[in-house]
Amino acid sequence: MPHPRDLSADAVRYDLPDDRIARHPPADRGASRLLVHRNGAIEDRMFSELPDLLPAGALLVMNDTRVVKARLLFRKGTGAAIELFCLAPADGGPVEQAFQRRGEAAWLCAVGNARRWKQGPLALDHAAPDGGVRLIAERLPPDPEGARIAFSWRPSGLTFAEVLARVGAVPLPPYMHRSAEAADGERYQTVYAREEGSVAAPTAGLHFTPGLMERLKARGVEQARVTLHVGAGTFRPVHAPTMAGHAMHEERIAVPRATVAAVRDALGVRTVVAIGTTTLRTLESLYWHGVALVEGRAGDELRVEQWEPYDRPAPPPPPHVALGAVLERMDRHGLTHVTGGTRLLIAPGYRVRTTDVLITNFHQPGSTLLLLVAACVGDDWRRIYAHALAAGYRFLSYGDATLLHVRRT
Repeated sequence: MPHPRDLSADAVRYDLPDDRIARHPPADRGASRLLVHRNGAIEDRMFSELPDLLPAGALLVMNDTRVVKARLLFRKGTGAAIELFCLAPADGGPVEQAFQRRGEAAWLCAVGNARRWKQGPLALDHAAPDGGVRLIAERLPPDPEGARIAFSWRPSGLTFAEVLARVGAVPLPPYMHRSAEAADGERYQTVYAREEGSVAAPTAGLHFTPGLMERLKARGVEQARVTLHVGAGTFRPVHAPTMAGHAMHEERIAVPRATVAAVRDALGVRTVVAIGTTTLRTLESLYWHGVALVEGRAGDELRVEQWEPYDRPAPPPPPHVALGAVLERMDRHGLTHVTGGTRLLIAPGYRVRTTDVLITNFHQPGSTLLLLVAACVGDDWRRIYAHALAAGYRFLSYGDATLLHVRRT
């Protein structure tokens, strides 16, 4: 197995016909198909069968981030359309705090049709019975990560999240090649979404319905929450020849103490199920935060870098010890949540320590998300994807799902 730095994204490329990309969700949430992979065997099931596929007493961990309407469409006096896609706060601070700014905020943005916006402010007016909004956008000196845009708005008492909710559009992934529709406001959001901050949905959760959640509870499946705010970097292609040249995007996370304790207590006792790559990435980042605490090198916040798990001089402590250190620190300082940022890359060669089962959608060829899947199931990812293509599964964000048992060898 090559070192993850030496991996090429070509290692997880496959041919995805355009007509296999799901551009709309199924008519009924929860009506998706579910490919189950365990010990090399593949089964075709329905997502509604999930309660029968998980052992009683399993721990189901979900990402409760909420997608914000991060796409803004301005029009110049000439009629030219300029699209701004809010990527991250310009000051690098926590996204959840940036969304609570009032009156003005600066963001890094992707600019669509940028050549038509040379200078001067852009204005976006939104009329509504409960009060209108006027949003102004002005260019700031550029940043290597994107265009820096200063926003200001009236009424200034609104938070930036409230402004986006009124004037923005659902940020559908670029590969859908369509504008957001009214139905996307609900369907591109999990039923358990709570914490505003994502510019892309944790799509494995889109298949769950309130009824399915209740059936899982009735089977004794415990539910726990984490928050990882998904950034637009999740769609960033890998252009570098190897992963050594690819910089992972940072995403903000928050994990309540109850979830840390539930995962720690479940390790080796009952099945831990992560809903989505974002949840798995959060739990693994939590583990590495615990490792840093045990080794006496952790800062005030969780901070996990891209290559944290690799090139270690000695084996890290086991998961229950690392998560125990997290709990001990939380109790010592009276913390209710672990918060911070992660750039963790999970790729073949990585050993998953916190999760037994991953529920996730089918991912783009050559993506870091597919590298994560390959880390969980090994080279069998090719059989899984070949089977799904041959069997007519729908791919990507609005597509079908997989239930993957994480290999332990």
